[in-house]
Amino acid sequence: MTNRRNFIKNISAAGLLSAIPGVLLSQPAGITFKPSVNSKIWGCLLHLSYNFWVEYSSPSPYRGYRPYLQLSESLWNDATETMAKAGMNMVVIDLGDGVAYESHPEIAVNNAWSVTRLKKELVRLRKMGLEPIPKLNFSAGHDVWLGEYSRMVSTQKYYEVCSELIKEVADIFEKPRFFHLGMDEENAYDQRYLNYVVIRQHDLWWHDFNFLVGQVEQQGSRAWIWSDYLWKHADDFFKKMPKSVIQSNWYYGENFDEKLTPVKAYLDLEAYGYDQIPTGGFYKKNDEGEKNIANTVKFCEEKIADPHLFGFLQTFWAPTTEENRKGILKAVTLLGEAKTWYDEHHKKS
Repeated sequence: MTNRRNFIKNISAAGLLSAIPGVLLSQPAGITFKPSVNSKIWGCLLHLSYNFWVEYSSPSPYRGYRPYLQLSESLWNDATETMAKAGMNMVVIDLGDGVAYESHPEIAVNNAWSVTRLKKELVRLRKMGLEPIPKLNFSAGHDVWLGEYSRMVSTQKYYEVCSELIKEVADIFEKPRFFHLGMDEENAYDQRYLNYVVIRQHDLWWHDFNFLVGQVEQQGSRAWIWSDYLWKHADDFFKKMPKSVIQSNWYYGENFDEKLTPVKAYLDLEAYGYDQIPTGGFYKKNDEGEKNIANTVKFCEEKIADPHLFGFLQTFWAPTTEENRKGILKAVTLLGEAKTWYDEHHKKS
């Protein structure tokens, strides 16, 4: 234990941890964090990589590592075109090991996109009116995409690799406005079926979290995370979570009873003055959550003050493959319908 504490202290002194609280609360120079009232974010999460989990002890159609790119480029193109036609203005790209990074090509899966290919796609997306935002999930429960480095969590090598990847991705995306770090479901319950479990807790979780946020801010972007850490650690969250970090609380149900923990989290984040991009989801099985994003928009539009409500994000948790075509395109359509309601509602008010 003493050696571990000394190691953390040493790497902090060496300058690897730039993310001290006073720095995190400041706004990087040249970055405008708040969108105008008339430019709410209407975004969808699209998966280039879908390697989030190590092998499961119970069967699952999508969970577990695949050593190849799970991607239909035809569906990718159709999904982004549908987004643009539906009035979306942002696409969050889950990169993971779907890119052959120049800094760490060893983590790429077979048929991963080259950096050149990714840059070409970013140009296409921007021409369509879609702001591309990178996502690398550094949760220890969702980082199998890091390859061997996912088993080096909280070591000096881990910090070096994470820093290099964040810097390279920020360069590829030309200093994106936001950078999504994931950081969800790092707990024993959500990893109960994994064959290999890694959980950071207490000060170590915050130490690594602050490090990652600091690396993003050094690149001139604003960190963005999933907010479910709040659900079980509210006291710590509101004491330690920097206001500079964009919060995406997520909830995929249709019942917005304020007593439900994920629903109440929207209210708590608002009460403490955090900027939010509420996140909904749609699942193809039995059209589960068909009303979720519409209800999310209606609930949060009423409960979150306009300056803190940056917009909305829609998710579909399955690979971007042809078997998921109908569900992915429907998820986009559902967000478009919610946007139409929002626009009409604000015309009347």
